[in-house]
Amino acid sequence: MALKIRLARGGAKKRPFYRIVIAEASAPRDGRYVERVGTYNPMVPKDHDQRLTLKNERIAYWLGQGAQPTERVQKMLASAGLMAAPEIREQPKKSAPGKKRAEREEAAAEAAAEAAAAAAEAEAAAAAEAPAEEALAEEAPAE
Repeated sequence: MALKIRLARGGAKKRPFYRIVIAEASAPRDGRYVERVGTYNPMVPKDHDQRLTLKNERIAYWLGQGAQPTERVQKMLASAGLMAAPEIREQPKKSAPGKKRAEREEAAAEAAAEAAAAAAEAEAAAAAEAPAEEALAEEAPAE
């Protein structure tokens, strides 16, 4: 008999309310269960005391008997300090650019940097020449 600690949905349409139950793995989600060990009401604010209620002693007992929590329930139990949080697996980077695209982007970035450097040099050269022309204009007598 494989036991699970999982959520059983209750409540009205668009107004969910969950019971945290100990149930056989083959039992229906909202069906027969062995024991109710808590509740979860996602409709109340996160800091509300009735959002998550747990019977800590009974949960510890069933964990000792070999009941396995679902991932969502394990996160809830971890927030209550009853067990470790589930490991977060690293997601594959399928959307990362390929080698050729990365090379093209790198080359484009280098070209843009070179163009910016050349533009900065041209501005510096133009700035160096501009004061000389202004100085000549000031020396001419005004009539």
